[in-house]
Amino acid sequence: MSTLLATAVGVLYATAIYLILRRSIVKLVIGLVLLSNAANLLIFTSSGLTRYAPPLIPEGSDTVLNGIVADPLAQALILTAIVIGFGVLAFAVVLIHRAYEVVKADDMDQMKDTDT
Repeated sequence: MSTLLATAVGVLYATAIYLILRRSIVKLVIGLVLLSNAANLLIFTSSGLTRYAPPLIPEGSDTVLNGIVADPLAQALILTAIVIGFGVLAFAVVLIHRAYEVVKADDMDQMKDTDT
């Protein structure tokens, strides 16, 4: 299972880098989204893919957890990254829409020509 996910992470990174190197600004943003998803999947894969018990301490017991429990740190990091990535994506979509209204093109070279 981890080999399959490692391959998926590699494919996502390769696709993201390919899209980031394209001239279209829409493809650039799609590449950035794929890059953030690949990073999230990498963190999730490296934290372990086993089904353990949730890390909850029952009321009235000692503070030491007995047995095998899941690591909540990777889950919290991924959840935070998903929320931040969604905010960046929303901002980028609005920015692309406004740039397209002004320049009437999504090619980076045509956008650069309007600076002079």
